Amino acid sequence: MSVERREADQIADVPAPEFGSLVGHGDARASLLSALERDRLPGAILLHGPRGIGKATFAFEIARQVLSRTSDESEERITAQVAALSHPNLFLLRRTTDPANSEKYYSAIRVDDVRAMRDSLHQTRGRAGYRIAIVDSVDDCNANSANALLKTLEEPPAETMFIVLSHRPGGMLATIRSRCQSFGLRPLADPDTAQIISRVRPDLAPEDVSRAVSFAAGRPRRGFESLMLEEGDVLDALQTWLKDPVAHPTRAHLKIADGLAASKGAELGFAQDMIRDWLAAEAESAARAGPAARFRLASANGLWEKANALIADADIYNLDRRQTLVAVFDFLRDHVRRTTPVS
Repeated sequence: MSVERREADQIADVPAPEFGSLVGHGDARASLLSALERDRLPGAILLHGPRGIGKATFAFEIARQVLSRTSDESEERITAQVAALSHPNLFLLRRTTDPANSEKYYSAIRVDDVRAMRDSLHQTRGRAGYRIAIVDSVDDCNANSANALLKTLEEPPAETMFIVLSHRPGGMLATIRSRCQSFGLRPLADPDTAQIISRVRPDLAPEDVSRAVSFAAGRPRRGFESLMLEEGDVLDALQTWLKDPVAHPTRAHLKIADGLAASKGAELGFAQDMIRDWLAAEAESAARAGPAARFRLASANGLWEKANALIADADIYNLDRRQTLVAVFDFLRDHVRRTTPVS
């Protein structure tokens, strides 16, 4: 299977989100379509949630629905034009390629691209109906392009809806966030993730789909990433260890650290993401447990900062990968020991 590359971070052989068919996120979709039926669409919405859960696919689904229901064109024609990014009322901001090298993407959304979109939106529309502007994602904006986007949101054209995506809404300009109606999207249920992976990769055996779903944890992108990794055994071992860090002897996490440190591909980065996911889930679980879990929450927050600092320093200063992983595993296991009630 050969898939056209359209995004800087697009996974090989996985279609870009403008081709996708939405799975999941039913509540947010229903809310927006209800607003559309009542002619109460917000001028800008913020779709936020973990990376890889389908925010861009959701954005294009809403774009198709709005463009179809506010014009006299057929849904089939609009769907084809959205997939081709050729609909005159659809505008997309994402990182673009360098004209001098079509294989090289800019590191950020450029201010010139934001201004070009703003100028186009203020021109006479090429077709009747709403216009949709998708920003995928605001996290890719630098200071200049973020400020230009803010100015665009402050002076929106009539009958235009902005769909702004963010994986880390806490890091975006508060003034941009305040201009948008916020929709928090959560990871998908496992059956939904399995449906997406099976549809894109019909060649996979059921057991391979199940394994990808287990690594995905509700984020189809992570499932596709796991299928590209070569050192699967060490990641399986890490996944098992993270389920109960104190149930395994010390040699278990030492062996995992050895395997990850020796890996040649993307396994280490994937493993680091698995660790961060565990830390985030632990902090969220402690926060939901209420006052009785204050110590656990404080420990989890401290562990988050400590582990992320260690991982970041190892990347920046090229520190020993094995020693860094062993330290993180030790801190993590110590946290579980100190915060688990004695039965």
